[in-house]
Amino acid sequence: MPAAVPPLLPLSTWWWCLVLLQLSQALTQPQLDPNPEKASPAGQAFPYLSLDGSPLNHLLLDPRSGHLYVGAVNHLYHLSPDLQVLSSSQTGPKLDSPECLPPIVPKDCPSARVTPNTNKILLLEEGVDAVGSEVRARSLIVCGTLFQGICDKRSLGNVSEVLYQTSNPVDTQYVAANDPRVSTVGVILNQKGVGLMLVGRGYTSKGPSDIPPITTRRLSPSSSPSRQAFSQDEELGKLVVGSYSEYNNNFISAFNHSDHVYFLFSRRDMWHKKEYRTYVSRLCAWDRSFYSYVEVPLECSGGYNLAQGASPAEHQGRPALFVAMAAGQASTPTATGRSALCVYGMSELDASLQRAQELCYTEGGRGRTGQEEAYIEYEVSSKCLRLPKDSLKEYPCGGEHTPSPIASAVPLSATPSLTRETQLTAVTTATEAGHTIALLGDKKGWLHKVFIEPDTTGTLYQSVLVDQDRPVNADLLLDQSGQNVYVLTDGKVSKVSVSQCEQQPDCQSCLSVRDPYCGWCVLEGRCTRRLECSREGQANHWLWSYQPANQPADQPADQPADQPADQPANQCVTVQSLKPAIQSREEATQVSLTVAQLPTLTEEESLSCSFGTLPPQPAIVKGTTITCQSPLPELLPPSPPGSDHVSLRVSVMFRDVAISSSDIIFYDCRAVGRLNTTSPCMACVGSVWPCSWCVLGGLCTHTNNSCPRQHTIHNSLEEQLEPRGPESCPCVWALQSSPLVPMGFLSPLTLLGRNLDMFQREEQYVCVVVVEEEELKLNATLEKDPENMTYTFTCSAHKFQYPVNQLEYSAPIYLQRGSHQIDSAPNLRLQLYDCSVGQSDCSQCRAVPSDYGCVWCGGESPGCAYHLSCTSSPGPEDACPPPHIIQIQPVSGPVEGGVLVTIHGSNLGMHYQDIQGGVTVAGVSCLPQPHGYLISTRIVCELQPSKQETEGPVIVTVGDSEPGQSLQTFTYQDPQLTGIVPDKGPVSGGTSLTVQGTRLLTGQRKDLTAYVGQQPCYIVEEVNGTHLVCRTSPSNQTAELTVRVLFGKAERTVPGQVFHYMEDPVITAASPAESFYEGGRNVKVSGRNLDVVATANDLRAVGAHGREHPGHEKEEIRQTVGQEPPTSLQQHRKQERCRVISSFEMTCVTPSVTHDSKVLGVWFELDNVKVSFESVAGKTFSYYPNPELLALNRDDPDTPYRFKPGGVIAVEVNPNFTAASLTDTVVMGKLNVDLGTVQYDTEGLSPVPLAAQVGLAAGAAVVVLVVLVIILMYRRKSKQALRDYKKVLVQLETLEINVGDQCRKEFTDLMTEMMDLSSDVGGPGIPLLDYKTYAERVFFPGQRGAPLSQNLDLPESRRRTVEQGLGQLNNLLNNRLFLIRFIHTLEAQQNFSQRDRGYVASLLTMALHDKLEYFTDVMKTLLGDLVQQYVTKNPKLMLRRTETVVEKMLTNWMSICLYSFLKEVAGEPLYMLYRAIKYQVDKGPVDAVTGKAKRTLNDSHLLREDIDYCSITLTVMVKSGVEVQPCPVKVLDTDTITQVKDKILDQIYKGAPFSQRPAADSLDLEWRSGQAGHLTLSDDDVTAIVQGRWKKLNTLQHYKVPDGATVALIPRSAAVVGIHQVYQTGEKTPMLDGEGEEGLRLWHLVKSNEEPEMPKHRKSSMRERERAKAIPEIYLTRLLSMKGTLQKFVDDVFVAILNTKRPPPIAVRFFFDFLDDMAEKHGIDDPETVHIWKTNSLPLRFWVNILKNPQFVFDVQVTDSVDAVLSVIAQTFIDSCTTSEHKVGRDSPVNKLLYAREIPRYKQLVERYYSDIHSAASGCYQEMNSTLTELSGSFGSDMNSLVALLELYKYINKYYDQIIASLEEDAAGQKMQLAYRLQQVAALVENKVTDL
Repeated sequence: MPAAVPPLLPLSTWWWCLVLLQLSQALTQPQLDPNPEKASPAGQAFPYLSLDGSPLNHLLLDPRSGHLYVGAVNHLYHLSPDLQVLSSSQTGPKLDSPECLPPIVPKDCPSARVTPNTNKILLLEEGVDAVGSEVRARSLIVCGTLFQGICDKRSLGNVSEVLYQTSNPVDTQYVAANDPRVSTVGVILNQKGVGLMLVGRGYTSKGPSDIPPITTRRLSPSSSPSRQAFSQDEELGKLVVGSYSEYNNNFISAFNHSDHVYFLFSRRDMWHKKEYRTYVSRLCAWDRSFYSYVEVPLECSGGYNLAQGASPAEHQGRPALFVAMAAGQASTPTATGRSALCVYGMSELDASLQRAQELCYTEGGRGRTGQEEAYIEYEVSSKCLRLPKDSLKEYPCGGEHTPSPIASAVPLSATPSLTRETQLTAVTTATEAGHTIALLGDKKGWLHKVFIEPDTTGTLYQSVLVDQDRPVNADLLLDQSGQNVYVLTDGKVSKVSVSQCEQQPDCQSCLSVRDPYCGWCVLEGRCTRRLECSREGQANHWLWSYQPANQPADQPADQPADQPADQPANQCVTVQSLKPAIQSREEATQVSLTVAQLPTLTEEESLSCSFGTLPPQPAIVKGTTITCQSPLPELLPPSPPGSDHVSLRVSVMFRDVAISSSDIIFYDCRAVGRLNTTSPCMACVGSVWPCSWCVLGGLCTHTNNSCPRQHTIHNSLEEQLEPRGPESCPCVWALQSSPLVPMGFLSPLTLLGRNLDMFQREEQYVCVVVVEEEELKLNATLEKDPENMTYTFTCSAHKFQYPVNQLEYSAPIYLQRGSHQIDSAPNLRLQLYDCSVGQSDCSQCRAVPSDYGCVWCGGESPGCAYHLSCTSSPGPEDACPPPHIIQIQPVSGPVEGGVLVTIHGSNLGMHYQDIQGGVTVAGVSCLPQPHGYLISTRIVCELQPSKQETEGPVIVTVGDSEPGQSLQTFTYQDPQLTGIVPDKGPVSGGTSLTVQGTRLLTGQRKDLTAYVGQQPCYIVEEVNGTHLVCRTSPSNQTAELTVRVLFGKAERTVPGQVFHYMEDPVITAASPAESFYEGGRNVKVSGRNLDVVATANDLRAVGAHGREHPGHEKEEIRQTVGQEPPTSLQQHRKQERCRVISSFEMTCVTPSVTHDSKVLGVWFELDNVKVSFESVAGKTFSYYPNPELLALNRDDPDTPYRFKPGGVIAVEVNPNFTAASLTDTVVMGKLNVDLGTVQYDTEGLSPVPLAAQVGLAAGAAVVVLVVLVIILMYRRKSKQALRDYKKVLVQLETLEINVGDQCRKEFTDLMTEMMDLSSDVGGPGIPLLDYKTYAERVFFPGQRGAPLSQNLDLPESRRRTVEQGLGQLNNLLNNRLFLIRFIHTLEAQQNFSQRDRGYVASLLTMALHDKLEYFTDVMKTLLGDLVQQYVTKNPKLMLRRTETVVEKMLTNWMSICLYSFLKEVAGEPLYMLYRAIKYQVDKGPVDAVTGKAKRTLNDSHLLREDIDYCSITLTVMVKSGVEVQPCPVKVLDTDTITQVKDKILDQIYKGAPFSQRPAADSLDLEWRSGQAGHLTLSDDDVTAIVQGRWKKLNTLQHYKVPDGATVALIPRSAAVVGIHQVYQTGEKTPMLDGEGEEGLRLWHLVKSNEEPEMPKHRKSSMRERERAKAIPEIYLTRLLSMKGTLQKFVDDVFVAILNTKRPPPIAVRFFFDFLDDMAEKHGIDDPETVHIWKTNSLPLRFWVNILKNPQFVFDVQVTDSVDAVLSVIAQTFIDSCTTSEHKVGRDSPVNKLLYAREIPRYKQLVERYYSDIHSAASGCYQEMNSTLTELSGSFGSDMNSLVALLELYKYINKYYDQIIASLEEDAAGQKMQLAYRLQQVAALVENKVTDL
């Protein structure tokens, strides 16, 4: 049994936990089918283990024990060879996310979900050490998709026992793909005692994206060096690729062969046609560096390009690879159903791989024709070489100097062995007696067995259905014996026998199955495999089932055949002839058998013959003839009943084995005669057996001499003897008289005979008639005609009488001679008939055929009679009474007709043709139907349409007779439907739907059918004229459907109303769960959708007798009768109606039951929805006995019980009554108990004395007076305090109103912003800058004419010389010593400014961009020098500023390496943040002069004044081609004209790069009103308002532009610019102090550096004046509003930058590792110092720059208002990266207070980011170099290196002497002649005179 289920992880919701618990129990308890053998359609039975609870992924067989291991989703199973579960383990589900790295912390991984664990690798580790002296425990290696594909080791004996598992895996331990859809394969090696696993895995889009396609993993941890198990270390090989996503290999298989490891996979051909192909790659088993990697494409002719499964095996003694291929679907990796099996020889495969290696080593990859036949794959910076010719021989597994990885351009081709139209998914092979058999699995669950010929062509000989419509897994494994194959599908493991030899019972079935495993072992008499037959090597002893037509069984398959082509394939040892094959059972004879292919025997061995079950007889063998003696007659078994022979199996026996068999027949002539009683002679001589007939003896015999001295009639087979055959037998062969004999009349009978002259003696003849098993004998007289040899027998006349209920009766007749019966013809019979039976009217009588002589006899009692018995004269032959109509059904029909009308009556014609065209209904023709016509009694006709509603009789006319008319009237009606009740019901159906209308009872009940949509609605009640009730059918979905009714073929629909199929009602709770027997207790029911069946007509329950009762809740009870067993109990059902209160609640009343009943169940019935009470309440409903209440006055029941109103009556319960529970309130329901009579007392209460009343009144008056005096005194004293208090209240109220108004307004704005932002902030696209522009803006910020965009400006005469000199300078820069000396020398110069340092660093970055590995190496060296400098001073200050060349080089290096990260990850949230900021800023007023805005995060840029503004929408006319389209644009009425133009351009060019749209200054804004009203608007014109020395900029409010106004942007004609605005690259800065003409100062919303001036129209209000003096800090709430709106976008940016759940960029990991190494090298153990270094190198040096300047990354415009917001966010990012505690106080800047709560959370992100990178294992140097190589090739061409070199030379020229002196001082530089080489450069570049 499986192991116990481990407790599930606690989850957040109980219902999810419950679902998981149930699921885990289902998955961990596999059940072996109780009848484990299931027959397939092919007839094969096999055991299997169903594991339907969990999809199965992998199957592994332990070759030592034969045990099986199954890897499934969330489970691991250990099975015995006979599929018994030995152990199991649950491996999932667990909390995980492919986007997060383990361990998973929910708060740090929001995408974490409970994720199933799919098994990806299941391998067996043998565990032998290097010398073999110690054998480590064998283990099971299991890898799944959870936690980035980590692996563990488990015990082979108990898979739940974990031998190794990492608790905190690092990135080098991620093995398998984390996506169930991505393939992973593995193969285990043992290299010098070290267990290794080579893993091939596909590319996953989520999680670590830098895991190579093929990696080497160590299987055990090591201490020296320290390595973890399953880790991928630097010393272990891997397949490095340039682009992981491009080379997404779909791995199929991995296997060992010889000294190599092979991988089979498919991917897109990146070298040739970009089509998907299948490849085989090979590695030397001991090659840890992957120098020997080479791959070759496989080609399977016919377009089969995608491998699905593979199996290495042997074919004809040579290794081969069998691959199941499928055809891809139109250049996609999706396989179609068309598939094939292809076989590739391993020697050919190795030769193809070796040739590709040889060509790439020695011929540059080119073949003899010069075509490229080998190349370097995977975008690796290597190339094919021309090494010495013996390089491959010297280095068969490559070396450091050989190119790799190598790919062959020439595919290895093969012809399909077999093709199928169903996709093949698995293949394995077996070898049997030198023959190869392939076993193939397909997608539909079939296992196909294919015989592979020597030329690799295949023949399918059997298919077995293993698992219907479930794909066969690629893990198809043979057991140890090779007799069974284990087949894995999604739901079960099956053990299928490879052959069915033992199931074939005989030779014929053994050979006909054509199974290459099988053959017939002749002398053993069984179907066996060849080696199981003891004499298989001798001729004709083992007959092969699959013997080809031209090859004998004992001839090897690889030798040519000697048999002729037309000779049949192997056939069983057969009896070719048997003499005699038939013989009489009355004698014994010799039997001879001729046998073909008789096996040879030794002299001591003999054969025998066996007849049936009789003892064997000795046999004499002469060549191929075997002679035996047949059994004695008395030993033969009797013939079967009803048979005249017995067939026995005669078998040639070897000991107790039947070699060959045939059938011999023993016939019995006596039985032939006995079996035919009417004509025994004819049966005897006409028999297939050689029998003869003795005439006088009446005997059938087998010999001709068995009839001494009497006539013998010989068998028809005896052609030479006479008489012979049935024609010679004496017999009565015909009736001379008519066979029709009327009842009650004397009728003579005459018979004709022949061949009666054989009877020589005269005897009496008698005619025998058999009537109802009684024989009637009539004397017969013989008349003989000697001439014609005819015999006529006349039987005496007889009047036949018998009771009949039909017209005629067939009676046999024969002739008897004495006691001997004469043969009669088989069809010799009399037809006795009575005309009066069944002919009730004239038409029926006349319809009887004339041969019978029946006539319609008139008179007082007319009827049908024989013509001789009719006393009155019959009427004319064609005259019958007119038709008489008795009844018509129905009596109404629709005006469209189409219903069938049935007419019952008499004389309705003798034939169908009589009434054709003779039926009318209400004056309309009715078309008779042939199938419904009964002669004279019934007509069925189809009603034809009527033009209007009408009525009338039915008229039938038969021929020329008078028509018959019905008494009933038929009505043509036009039924109408008016409505339905109810109009809704559950989708389960069962709703009683009432269709209302008029004339609904049209036609018959069976003609009416109702439908709701296409679903039938079954009519359940009798239909009346106005109502039709039907029960709805279930529907598969909710819908609104039309109700229609069919009246025959006429259809009516309910107009204007539909029926609503709604979700089924669901009951979730019901209480109480108890009731008394009397019932009536209210049960409160809650749920949902309860009102779907809300009306009483909808709530019905069917009782025991089929009656319908309204109700919801129903009890099924059984009435107990005495002590009889349950079989005698009767079931009854009770029900009560429920009342629906709402959709969620209803109340039901419990039904009453008898006290002696047993309640079996209680349930709710809502139409077709039935819910048991127990399933809802969790317990059964209980009934208890009714309570017994005692009378109120039990001492004297007749005396009334006296009761005072307002009191309580106590009712006593019988103490003997016991109930389950009693509550304070007892609801009796339907129980009525008479407690006796109650008498109410009516006496009044005692009155209060008058004196007391007066005293009380006086006392109350005194108390009231005293209270009034105290109140007056108190009010006088407190009046002054109240006035003072009111003054304070007024002041507080004024202040509160002021502040409250502002807060409410800001809060409303905030909520509006939060709702609008999500829909408006997105955009059509992200305008990312190309790399060249990005690099220019980052390398040379704020500079125009940067070197990136310049060309080399030289005269043509000097260009070539200068370029040559610059080339030599480039070579010098590639010398590490020169470059470092050059940089140090420049930095040592006094006038080498900080700007110069940054400029030189960027120039060096440009010049060395195509050699980033070298650039990185130099940068690391310079940084090492920098660390050395700061270690002696203050190391925490390093990298804080850009004071050295290397610091700017670091900035540039980070920018290059993180460009892809910006594009793919951080770019989108950063752009969304920018858009959100711009959107929010533009929604409020922005001062065009000061740049202050209402909506900002920066308090220094906050517009603190309350500006009245409103949003208006302008209709902008935009010209699109030749058409002009209106475009709505939202602006503010306080916007200046330039701001309006900017907003219009933002809307028109939404999503377009800023550089591609026109400038606002080049356009004029024109306001168009009417046909001629065009006004050009500008910021400053003659209408501008001037107040003193202030001039206000014009706004839309100034021009009074209304909402909805039409405007247009037109090109500016004059070169007049309004407000001067300075534009930089992507930046726009307003003018802070604009100076107009004549010294006027410009202002927009507020005047700078002055108090706000009150508008005139607001000076009259005191409250407004007070508000104008309000504290400006009130408006700081706007900062909070802006922060709350942008919070999500800020979080998204920070999380994208600092998210550790996706692998950090390789450059960050690389550089942080470098800083850690530097700290360790210099003994710096202060973690704060390293944290500061990392912060200064990445967040401060790169991310802050990007956050503050999004125009570096995007083609956008950053205004001053937006820049102010970005500055606050960038500062928050810096604060989050610092280690110092973030303390804020009352005096802290507002910007820091804003994000005071968020900064600690951001700090945790930063710390986690740094620690995760630090804890991850190092070893990314090789990967970093690969990345740098890729970046060099991708972007190096964008750099203008010559211009950069020329600019660098300017600095060389400036400090030429110092540089030369520095180079000459260095000894190494002198050896390299660096100074001399620099002098050469100077001479070439500017003709400098040197000391050369």
